[in-house]
Amino acid sequence: MYFRLSKVGYACKVFDEIPEPDTVLWNTMISGLVKNCFFEESLRVFKDMVVAGGTRFDSTTLIAVLPAPAELQELRVGMMLHCLAVKSGMVSKPSLSTALTSVYSQLCEIESARQLFDGSPDKPLASWNSMISGYAQIGQIEMAISLFQEMQGLEICPYPVTITSILSACAQLRALSLGKWVHRLIKNGSFESNIYVSTALVDMYAKCGSIAEARRLFDNMQEKDVVTWNAMISGYGLHGHGREAVNLFTKMVESRISLTGVTFLSVLYACSHSGLVSEGEEVFYSMVHDHGFEPLVEHYACMVDLLSRAGKLDKALEFINKMPVLPGTSVWGALLGGCMIHKDKNMAQLASDKLFEMDPESVGCYVLLSNIYSADRNYSQAASVREVVKRRNLEKTPGGTLIDINETPHVFTSDDRSHPQREAIYLKLEKLMGEMREAGFQTQTITALHDVEEEEKELMVKVHSEKLAIAFGLIASEPGTEIRIFKNLRVCLDCHNFTKFVSKISKRAIVARDASRFHHFKDGVCSCGDYCMSGDHSCPSIATNGSIEASLATNTLAINVLFLRRHCSDLPPLRSLAGNRRSSFSISDLQSPTALAMWWWWRSVTTISVLPSQSR
Repeated sequence: MYFRLSKVGYACKVFDEIPEPDTVLWNTMISGLVKNCFFEESLRVFKDMVVAGGTRFDSTTLIAVLPAPAELQELRVGMMLHCLAVKSGMVSKPSLSTALTSVYSQLCEIESARQLFDGSPDKPLASWNSMISGYAQIGQIEMAISLFQEMQGLEICPYPVTITSILSACAQLRALSLGKWVHRLIKNGSFESNIYVSTALVDMYAKCGSIAEARRLFDNMQEKDVVTWNAMISGYGLHGHGREAVNLFTKMVESRISLTGVTFLSVLYACSHSGLVSEGEEVFYSMVHDHGFEPLVEHYACMVDLLSRAGKLDKALEFINKMPVLPGTSVWGALLGGCMIHKDKNMAQLASDKLFEMDPESVGCYVLLSNIYSADRNYSQAASVREVVKRRNLEKTPGGTLIDINETPHVFTSDDRSHPQREAIYLKLEKLMGEMREAGFQTQTITALHDVEEEEKELMVKVHSEKLAIAFGLIASEPGTEIRIFKNLRVCLDCHNFTKFVSKISKRAIVARDASRFHHFKDGVCSCGDYCMSGDHSCPSIATNGSIEASLATNTLAINVLFLRRHCSDLPPLRSLAGNRRSSFSISDLQSPTALAMWWWWRSVTTISVLPSQSR
């Protein structure tokens, strides 16, 4: 009773007065401490039970205590408990095997978890959920999806938490067709009324490029929580719909929904991508003075990005100098990005010097600084920056673009000649370039190498990966259908203009997702209004908006787990998501186009800072 009321102190006093507690009482004590987040204390009580008390433990004891090492990220303790389960002959019990699988999944020991999963003759639904969630949270998205499909083949009805995990995987992989398949399963299983499933659907459609469908689902939801509102607002930010994001934020405030730090981060991000400077400033002021939030460095970075993109570089620098917290790479990176857009080489030098002090190995910063000098036709300085990159053996993240045709992923790199239809693709590209020149298209070569002829510069930028993907999409898809591509780096100015012209000539709508946001092209116009393309952006992320988006994604996953724990007793305890995101891929793992696409995406995420998990 005391544990249910969170009166842990009273519960401990009552327990201490019992002269010889039996196994059931010890189990109750351990379970109560775990449920009230007293993880270290629960391990001490378990030790007292086994060593000092000499009381015999059972499988219920181990199941009760296992969440503690998962929450504390103590792999060694988890392995010790596993050994006790093996020695006592209890490991074969499905409930205990599932608990161990869950612990190993949360501790990123996915191979150990899989061994337990495969070795269990009876796999309860919770066991499937643990494995799928484990694969999804460490980045092995393809394995999570494969296991979910295997689960469906066995006609095992998933829990809502399983569906949210797989929808998160679809969102990370930008797998819209697979996400739609899961949506059909949700309809057939009558899960749409579940607030967490519906919120995950909104998030998935927004991140996969279907912002209209995300809003339709949002509007049809009978119940919405703060996560739902945040998902929709951040989705608008990704698509550059700043006005809609601000309007929804206003409606959220009027509805008296409890706001969080991520709410403000989402709307500030949306403002920065739409040039809504005054609106963004009002939101930031309201955050501090009306709602009493203390801004984190990510909020400050958003404000610097907002001012820098709008050309208010002096105001952005003044804002940085007045910050009560030490500006990090995300802040100086935002300023440097603005310097690239507005060709301010003096302030760019200041920002880059700060970035080099904090992260001398940041190749993105060197590339951006080199591009700034090239745009200013200061080729000697640009060459000296590139020489530093070579001398330090720094490598730029390889650019790649993914396009899904008939549910089959195709990945292209720059100057790619590996595709089976390469001849048709390059012929189509040549034909497009001819038609576009007649329509007035001019190749943007300002940041190409200065020591080559203009004709050679055109050849250098003509074969960027997104151009090849679009050419293939025009060949392989039905006339009139929408083309969707996903690139791991930010789209460059030349490719942005190229895509605008292609959308007009081909009369096709093209949706392009780069490392920063979505671009919707139709009839020669982009949804961004060319606002974010005032300079060349063909460089790796340097901890500007990428870190902000990673922060939003991390908190989306963390808070969904928190909410789900309230209603799903079988859900594994929440581990610290931030700081534990790590790629499970190496070059030798890139056996398929899908795996390669995931690796590119994961490189773009793991090379930037991640905001610690916070209340959403």
